[in-house]
Amino acid sequence: MTTTLVLRYADVGVATYASLRVVSQPQRTVTWVVHEPIVLAALEELRAALPDPDGDESLADALDRALTRGPFATQTGELTLAYILGVLLISGPGWQLIADATRDAASAAGPRPVLFVSPSARLARIPWAAMAVPLTGPSPEELVAARKEAVTFTGTTAARIPWQLADIDAVTEGVRLMELVDVVMAVPPNIAHAPRTPARWNERRGAPALLVVDPRVPGQRPDSALGSVLGRPSSEGALSRHFGELFAHRAVLPDVSAPVELFRRSDADRSWLAAHLQRAPSRMLFVGHASAADRAHGYADRAALHLACTSAAEGGAEPVGDHRPLLASDLMAAHLPLPPRVALLACGSGGDYQFDEATGLVAAMVLCGSELVTATLWSLPTTAGYRRFTGRAEDPMAEVVMAVDDAHETDDAVASVNRWQRSQMRRWRDGDAGASPLYWAAVVTFAVGGAR
Repeated sequence: MTTTLVLRYADVGVATYASLRVVSQPQRTVTWVVHEPIVLAALEELRAALPDPDGDESLADALDRALTRGPFATQTGELTLAYILGVLLISGPGWQLIADATRDAASAAGPRPVLFVSPSARLARIPWAAMAVPLTGPSPEELVAARKEAVTFTGTTAARIPWQLADIDAVTEGVRLMELVDVVMAVPPNIAHAPRTPARWNERRGAPALLVVDPRVPGQRPDSALGSVLGRPSSEGALSRHFGELFAHRAVLPDVSAPVELFRRSDADRSWLAAHLQRAPSRMLFVGHASAADRAHGYADRAALHLACTSAAEGGAEPVGDHRPLLASDLMAAHLPLPPRVALLACGSGGDYQFDEATGLVAAMVLCGSELVTATLWSLPTTAGYRRFTGRAEDPMAEVVMAVDDAHETDDAVASVNRWQRSQMRRWRDGDAGASPLYWAAVVTFAVGGAR
């Protein structure tokens, strides 16, 4: 039997309450509080790492910072961030409970425990799997003092914590949460328990895979904000070879004569998508652009996918030039029959939890039938962007696509995605700069119930 743990956070007023429990063992439960200045400190550390514009930054400036100067640009910087998040967001007793569950599973020769994470809105983009287990940290007195100093009459700011980081190896051995457990995002309860007609992997696994790869957004140049994610298609490229191998052992949609014909399609609009979904594929892989909903307006269902839809397409989104995005609300209203497994490798596609009503793209997939959705917590730099700012020849975006596509072919997609993330993290930890955490740390899988 697999040991299952649930880590849940809830924002209540000026504090975030946390609980960690072992399913079916209520006596093994720990709780703690993360006060607002501590939450703000964690978010400030993460914000410096992500390729999202901060303040007056342009998108290019943000990519340059994230890829060359931010915490995810070096092994020491990334480990320091992983350690800080591990100290601030999981209590000592919480880490101990995880370690105990892992040790118990190992002594019983059982599978690795599974940890379902249900974050609060503030913590929606935390890369939980990458967190480092702390050996030591600031004292309780130091944390209380930093917290008090951050609360003033003019408002609450991020706590200024006296970290001792001159030697990061002295405060953590670098063991990550994903090395102890398989990390899964819990589908929000209001979505998981909503009326729906789920598709089952064990009933669909032999059906064709639907591949929607870098669709051509109308009116957008290849190098524009909604241009090509993967770069110029090539029959000799790694992704063409990968999909060629997929063709050898399973049918795929759309019907093409060569893998290169999957890329940059100008016909892959919402009508095209609906027609292919009617053919009941086993799974869907989408690689392209997504737009997160504006948190200021508070509606998660304004998150959108960018297909090859012109502005003449019907939908709730305002046109972007000659293009109309496909909103999560459009997907839900159309009741499109989504397959049991979906991969959304697109900017911030896994951002549902940032809203109190978590009805974003992941929710749309689940409400339309999916039981497992792999998505990303933040924007992944395009192939061209990565190469421009790093000067390196690797293609980590293609690596993500191939790894997730392979994982969704396996019996246990959750374990396969986690296994790939661990291998990438270890490459990075061993000094391979091509295994950038901007990619592997962003990937998360949402699962309904026991879907794997």
